[in-house]
Amino acid sequence: MKTNVKRREGVVISNKMEKTVVVNVDNLIKDRLTGKIVRKRKKFYAHDESQQCDVGDYVLIEETRPLSRLKRWRVVEILRKKA
Repeated sequence: MKTNVKRREGVVISNKMEKTVVVNVDNLIKDRLTGKIVRKRKKFYAHDESQQCDVGDYVLIEETRPLSRLKRWRVVEILRKKA
């Protein structure tokens, strides 16, 4: 495993493509002007080779080489399945 690989945790919001899932990652940051905590959301397209991810699953993704026009991430593991 590489040491400088970016990793993110997020929720799968779509699995309608073949071997691809869309992961929504929430990030809480402090606003510079008001000082309030603001939730920033970003969508990542991740490669899911085994196609085991379902909508609502909590997954760990990591950065990889470009796999397609939009995919630069891959699913490492499913941390929590949707109940």
